[in-house]
Amino acid sequence: MALLQSSASSFISQFPAVTSVRLSPPFGNRHGGLSVKAEAAAGIVLVEKSEADKVNRLKTAYQEKIVPLLKEEFNYTNLHQVPKVEKIVVNCGIGDAAQNSKGLDAAINDMALITGQRPVKTKAKNAIATFKIRENQTLGIAVTLRGNVMYAFLDRFINLGLPRTRDFQGVSPNSFDGHGNYSVGLKEQSVFPELSYDALGKPRGMDVCITTTAQTDKEAYKLLALMGMPFREGAGPTGTIVRKKKLKSHHFNTKTKQKSRR
Repeated sequence: MALLQSSASSFISQFPAVTSVRLSPPFGNRHGGLSVKAEAAAGIVLVEKSEADKVNRLKTAYQEKIVPLLKEEFNYTNLHQVPKVEKIVVNCGIGDAAQNSKGLDAAINDMALITGQRPVKTKAKNAIATFKIRENQTLGIAVTLRGNVMYAFLDRFINLGLPRTRDFQGVSPNSFDGHGNYSVGLKEQSVFPELSYDALGKPRGMDVCITTTAQTDKEAYKLLALMGMPFREGAGPTGTIVRKKKLKSHHFNTKTKQKSRR
């Protein structure tokens, strides 16, 4: 508490126009987060009151602004036809989890700080001798987010995580799977402000899979774009996904090719 008050006082000294900073308790609530409200004098507004009082800003914007726009563009007759974000799965692979138990615990704590929910360990289903992987060996961690925690993480991911990425030029709009689900990866977790640079150990990446109820990639693209997802300019989701034909063993057999030529 003393640390929070000292940081608030230093913030006030940097901006003389600010008259008061209120830290709203409780600090250890179930939903997490710390709400800071700044009031300014002489008509200077730092944070709008309507935005500062909203607990789930992205969820409120979806219900009040995004839903009417989607209904008008795609001519939905029922409210339940409007696509929405169903869940978000965040996973992180840890190759040396078996040899480095402390690194695994540190990765779990970092993921819990980022997402606001403690992850679970993902284990191998089968043993692979080539990669020295045993059955039920821990290979990574994953967490599934729903509800208010999901919207809070997506808001921070779009507005804080992605813009702080090094040499960021927008996310690819071609990462949809054909069923309205979108996947994006980060090379470093340090882009989130919850992690301090002093406590960072080995740099780790993470994959974010956003599952929506949209029937097509076009509807999911429009939904995420209205939520603020910074898609790369000059591109859009492709209508059809072209998949490479998987070659079988007889394609590589020279004897079979010679017989076919005869």
